[in-house]
Amino acid sequence: MGRRAPEHPARAAPPARRTGPPQAGPEPHAPPLGRMPRTDQLGSEPPPEAHRPLAATLRRLDDGSLALVVTAADAHLLHEATRSDTPVTLRVANGGTEHAARAALARGRRALADGPLGDAYASFTLAGVLAAGAVPELALAAYTAAADTAWAAGDRSACAAALDSALAAMSAPTHPLTAPSNTAPSDPPGTIKAGATPKPSNGHLHLRPNLSDPPGTIEMGGSPGARFEGNRPDTPDTQLADYLRGLAALLRESPAEAIAALRRVAAFEGDSPDALHRASAAALILGDTDAACRIGLRALAIARDRDRADLTARALEYLAYAEMRAGRHARARTHAREGLDEALRTGRANTAAHHRAVLALSASVEGDTAEVEAHANAALDTARRCGLGQTGALAEWALARSDLARGAPDVAAARLAGLVRQGHFGVRHLLLPCFAEAAALAGRKQEARAAARELKLWAASGLDRAAQAQLARVEALTAAPGTPPEAIDAHYVRAIRLHPSGSGDFERARTQLHHGKWLRRRRRPLLARAVLREALHGFERCGAVLWAEQARQELRATGGQRAAGEPRTPGALAALTPHQLRIARLVATGATNREVARSLSLSVRTVDHHLRNIFASLGVRSRVELARLVADTT
Repeated sequence: MGRRAPEHPARAAPPARRTGPPQAGPEPHAPPLGRMPRTDQLGSEPPPEAHRPLAATLRRLDDGSLALVVTAADAHLLHEATRSDTPVTLRVANGGTEHAARAALARGRRALADGPLGDAYASFTLAGVLAAGAVPELALAAYTAAADTAWAAGDRSACAAALDSALAAMSAPTHPLTAPSNTAPSDPPGTIKAGATPKPSNGHLHLRPNLSDPPGTIEMGGSPGARFEGNRPDTPDTQLADYLRGLAALLRESPAEAIAALRRVAAFEGDSPDALHRASAAALILGDTDAACRIGLRALAIARDRDRADLTARALEYLAYAEMRAGRHARARTHAREGLDEALRTGRANTAAHHRAVLALSASVEGDTAEVEAHANAALDTARRCGLGQTGALAEWALARSDLARGAPDVAAARLAGLVRQGHFGVRHLLLPCFAEAAALAGRKQEARAAARELKLWAASGLDRAAQAQLARVEALTAAPGTPPEAIDAHYVRAIRLHPSGSGDFERARTQLHHGKWLRRRRRPLLARAVLREALHGFERCGAVLWAEQARQELRATGGQRAAGEPRTPGALAALTPHQLRIARLVATGATNREVARSLSLSVRTVDHHLRNIFASLGVRSRVELARLVADTT
């Protein structure tokens, strides 16, 4: 998950037991101690400096061992103590554990907004380890944030570990520290000597929601081992438990369990903005983009009303992404621009990168290649620097869709191939339809069919409502040689029927475009024209300029009349046939004959033949002259 700060653990073990709370202190710089000296070797006259208390932090390392870290100014004292076997006594100041946990949580939030996600995850898990037992609600918040961070980074195992720890923090009893067994009566309260093991007191956490208490009230006391019972299914606490269980089941690839839990999360009807935000996220995971947008708007409104700046930023991120997924590109662009402006104003570089990725996706629909590249490259720059796996995948997706729109499926397939093989676990299934389409058009049939098989498994899981329509389109595009035409036609018809009405204009129009192309090649021009006109109208409704131009070119190739408002072909280009005009325009963009052939589903020899006739008709002798003529007459 990006660069890791050396003083943080990359993975913190779930808080199964206390290992000793740290003293809050400045950021450490000293290496961990390999051995703790014994306490029975205290010299009779230690130097005055030895009596000065040192602020230190106890940290868990990757291998499960503990390290005592101090400031650079105090490091020499511990090195000297190690060499001379001088005793070291650790004393926990009152409130030190909670203070250190909150400090780590604050560091995590800062890194999550504007730093490497590896650092954010390490700080969040550290806060969870420190707070577990003593401040369980703080541990729960820390581990939940760690899970969200790992999800954004695309680290599946780290996300699963954080979710398990969050669920443990939600149900585990609290264990405040008392003096260990080898502490002398004369020692100050809270003293822990080297080699001692803290022991829990008899206090336990008991979540006992009373009707008079606000949701999520935590009370101390009750019988040992008391757990979160979730007696009220409409409380944010119960919903949070379902949310954590649903995500954990998703990572375990248990779709039935995940769907059941996430549906309960999405059904929340209270007015807690945090719970509504989780409900929107759950609906989005389930592919119910309409519900995700509706709930996300409500969460955003309440967060703003309650001056929750932190939640407002997250709600805008999810809302813009949900609207993009729902096909509401204009609304997605509006919220993404609002979120981008706010993120830049408040110094949230990672949030800004996410909004840029959404803006790039919206621009890829509209066909603004320059805007796609500007936003996507800016998002990728931050994503690579800070380990934003999800943001990086969305930006690459935007570039691939732009490649498809301008008739370069081979470039799109090459861009997406790595992301489909080992990309972000929460995004790669969404990329499968786009990759399969690009690979099929680029002649990479084997890879396209492999993606279609995986997409079929994903669609069968029930976790994405849009997957069935996209699967039908992909099955038509990747049909094996010898497949009966009736079967291919049935795939297209089924896909068009399954695309959602209203917000699904773009995806439906893409299916209709492919269907119309296929019908034209099957020499069924009348039906092809009808389907292509529907595709053209769909692209025009959502402002997909380059895609609409593809539909117009296909319509002209069928011999159909000009669409209303479509300009006539100007000047010398009017001498070309519709098919020749399409080839000329593609060549003018810099496409090779092979790329033109793939884009138009022709053989390279056929393209060569048409290009010679184009040169003769227009009186040009090179591709450069052709490009200049096309530019001058457009």
